[in-house]
Amino acid sequence: MEARVVLNTSFNTGQIDPRIFSGFLEHLGRSIYEGVYDPESDLTDDDGIRTDVAEAMTGMDMPYVRYPGGNFVSNYDWRDGVGPNRQPFPDFSWKTTDPNTFGTDEFMKWCKLVGTEPMMAVNLGTLGPAEAAALVEYCNLNTDTRWAQARRDNGSPEPHAVKMWCLCNEMDGPWQAGHMPAEQYALKARNAARLMRGLDPSIELIAAGSSGRQMETYLEWDRTVLETCWDDIEFISAHRYSSNAANNTPEFLAEGVVIDSILDDYAGLIAYVKGVKQSDRDVHVSFDEWNVWYKERGGVAQDGKWDTSPALLEEVYNLEDALVCAQYMNSFIRRADVVKVACLAQLVNVIAAVLTRTDGMLKQSIYYPFALYSKHATGISLTPAVHGDTYDAGERSEVEFIDASASFDEASGELALFIVNRSVDQDSTVTIDLSDRTITGAGTVQILTGDHPKLANTWEQPENVVPSTGTSQLENGVLTIDVPKLGMAVVSGVTTE
Repeated sequence: MEARVVLNTSFNTGQIDPRIFSGFLEHLGRSIYEGVYDPESDLTDDDGIRTDVAEAMTGMDMPYVRYPGGNFVSNYDWRDGVGPNRQPFPDFSWKTTDPNTFGTDEFMKWCKLVGTEPMMAVNLGTLGPAEAAALVEYCNLNTDTRWAQARRDNGSPEPHAVKMWCLCNEMDGPWQAGHMPAEQYALKARNAARLMRGLDPSIELIAAGSSGRQMETYLEWDRTVLETCWDDIEFISAHRYSSNAANNTPEFLAEGVVIDSILDDYAGLIAYVKGVKQSDRDVHVSFDEWNVWYKERGGVAQDGKWDTSPALLEEVYNLEDALVCAQYMNSFIRRADVVKVACLAQLVNVIAAVLTRTDGMLKQSIYYPFALYSKHATGISLTPAVHGDTYDAGERSEVEFIDASASFDEASGELALFIVNRSVDQDSTVTIDLSDRTITGAGTVQILTGDHPKLANTWEQPENVVPSTGTSQLENGVLTIDVPKLGMAVVSGVTTE
């Protein structure tokens, strides 16, 4: 099978924001306890932080990590999680008992160790604007006031300087503590935003958008929030979890077209509200929960039975899951004009890139596309025109076998390519046509593939799905890349003139 990807550096959607390669940690299952934090393990530092996990997180090169939720945050009082006098508490969302030994200050230490920045979420479910502003004071102010002084007393003399803040989470969902109508949430979020920014004008704020396309209030919720909060926020959030519950690999591998459609939805809605408001400012999308999630969902998988750190939502990821994750990132890159932040949900143990045991750590299949993309997707996003064969993807109609995105560094003249082959049985030779420049160097090709869509990394065989060196050919300025069936290729360091 052959395909051609046509690119021109004049046709682009602007600068790729590195924040699209951010992550998410929630107090859920074994994500925090026995995940990033495990004083019982021999693999921890003096603060109880798992150093092997921290090293794996560093390899993902995430600019930001969102914390502490998720559903957890809408019934969490951050004030209970700082200082020396902490008590365990029941978590409404996941029916677990949180030991409360890891909180705001511990998360800040973890961020420094990993080399990432904190993206804090505030509780606007059971708490309100005053408590949210108090957390900004605690984290960011250097004043002689109550919560800034409390931070110093708790061992952090310098402010944590948190720049990104989520105004709660999925408040459109009836499952959420403090769930409320859009109009009520929007007013609460606007009031919180003004109080929070009144303390620190430099912060950026993310309003809670729809928790998924499946919601009856999808986009109507977002419109209400945008119209109310437009002048007080920088981002509206979007969430999606992809499923192959039907066990239909070809249809599942067409998931990228759905992501594209969702981004089109938000682009149109944001443009509409901007027009209605007759505004000169922009609001962008923070796609701050995305992943594949369906195997460990519902029932006992989400009921902690009030245990401490029970194993919940511990999805095992395979090759087809990794290829879908790559398509999420292709969509984010292609719509660099719309998406400025995105968070893989989640990072450790819970629907996660990494699994842990007391004595070790396992990188799942989805770890590798993320690490490759975050390392190499820099510069501007070129708009690809893909010419090639299509296939019948069921409810998703006719879909191209090849899904591609590309980045171009204007300073160095280097090109990077990100290509997924959705075919389950045909390898593809993909020709790159860079119409306004000449390709002078083929760069380096790394591929991720396997002989079966359900192939996964296991504790016994941890390298079933890992990157390997791929092949390409450069002849007379024409670059062709071999992209295997059930596979993807990341081509970096392609030189041009």
